[in-house]
Amino acid sequence: MPEAVAAANGSKNKGGAYVDRDKPAQIRFSNISAGKAVADAIRTSLGPKGMDKMMVELSKAQDIEAGDGTTSVVVIAGALLDACAKLLQKGLHPTIISESFQKAVDKGVEILTSISQPVQLSDRETLLNSATTSLCSKVVSQYSSLLAPMSVDAVMKVIDPATATSVDLRDIHIIKKLGGTIDDCELVDGLVLTQRVVNTGVSRVEKAKIGLIQFCLSPPKTDMDNQIVVSDYAQMDRVLREERAYILNLVKQIKKAGCTVLLIQKSILRDALSDLALHFLNKMKIMVIKDIEREDIEFICKTLGTKPIAHIDQFTPEMLGTAELAEEVNLDGSGKLVKITGCVNPGKTVSIVVRGSNKLVIEEAERSIHDALCVIRCLVKKRALIAGGGAPEIELALRLAEYARSLAGMEAYCVRAYADALEIIPSTLAENAGLNPISTVTELRNRHAQAEKTAGINVRKGGISNILEELVVQPLLVSISALTLATETVRSVLKIDDLVSDLQSLMSI
Repeated sequence: MPEAVAAANGSKNKGGAYVDRDKPAQIRFSNISAGKAVADAIRTSLGPKGMDKMMVELSKAQDIEAGDGTTSVVVIAGALLDACAKLLQKGLHPTIISESFQKAVDKGVEILTSISQPVQLSDRETLLNSATTSLCSKVVSQYSSLLAPMSVDAVMKVIDPATATSVDLRDIHIIKKLGGTIDDCELVDGLVLTQRVVNTGVSRVEKAKIGLIQFCLSPPKTDMDNQIVVSDYAQMDRVLREERAYILNLVKQIKKAGCTVLLIQKSILRDALSDLALHFLNKMKIMVIKDIEREDIEFICKTLGTKPIAHIDQFTPEMLGTAELAEEVNLDGSGKLVKITGCVNPGKTVSIVVRGSNKLVIEEAERSIHDALCVIRCLVKKRALIAGGGAPEIELALRLAEYARSLAGMEAYCVRAYADALEIIPSTLAENAGLNPISTVTELRNRHAQAEKTAGINVRKGGISNILEELVVQPLLVSISALTLATETVRSVLKIDDLVSDLQSLMSI
């Protein structure tokens, strides 16, 4: 009987190894298997010669924190889950594994910081190398010579390098326009709108005074859904005259304030702009751009130095923004864009126009630019770089193995397993580049043991070289974030020991 109670609650067997209850063990192994399956599916996408990425929640967290290393974080998590499965099978308690992994990641962050190199934001060459490394594993990698400088310039324009501690990527507006090729992508120091100019007579305005209205230039409607039946011609004429006078009065007030370019927010209640209002605006040579999206209002105001106007009584010269030029630009037969440049009181914002022959190319180019921008943002947040090409991971594996030897008992065993798991990154890089992963990782380990801390896998040359000399670098924050997030995820999985499959099961607890 005592043996049955002990077996039910989890106990130690004759050899002294911890034997968990059956169900928690099954739950842990099923969660570990699921995590490993995702990691194995994603492994083939790591590195410049890897296939495209699948995103999971873990990589989303990495994307929010660092913006790059989304594949690496899942691959590391998968390797750590594999290590956990082996440790659990050997009878180690999940809490011991979890605490040891936390100890290992703390030491890992310390090691990564010690092997990093400080970087100055004034060092444009280093920033370009980081952005180019990020773009290498993307579909649009052949355009990295165009997209990398564009990303660096965009970030540098929206921050003060001397004082900045982060970058608000909302200040960099990416506009996708179908047509052309990626070579036609450009950085615009000003505002770019995909909406068309409504009145064809005015397509270029110099020394523009720009107003942004949130009210409608159309006849007012009743609050309730009523119908007015006009049976007399005289009454009908009077309605039309009053409507005309009402709209003319609105347009005159806009003209009186000195406005030459009018941006109109999209309206869902009624027409934001009537044909009659457009006719009057055309006569007064005011450029009109309608259907401005609500979410773009803040960026437009920041860029132009204008303020949104909710009522005609507030339409005064102080509410207007000023720019050197507002014009509608023809894109070689693939549509038109409105560019407003030379803002007098500009906020720290820029626009990037992304072009491509089809939707897939544009989406990929936008994602690649976003990753490059995030890499520069990482360097603004934590101004340090480390080598890429699997060099930091193999260095971590060696140094953590040394650290494990200084520990005692089960902890040492777990930290050693953690260190071995990190070799998955160089191994996968070698495999995806068509190299022999075992001999490559063995040589890499040997080079790092001889104090060559920057030795990494050179995918272009198909061997091992000093990866810093090849300018393959990445921000320190990317590696630290990948390591900590992967470890936190694995520790969370280890804490799960049961599943509630439905409400009825929940009620019975």
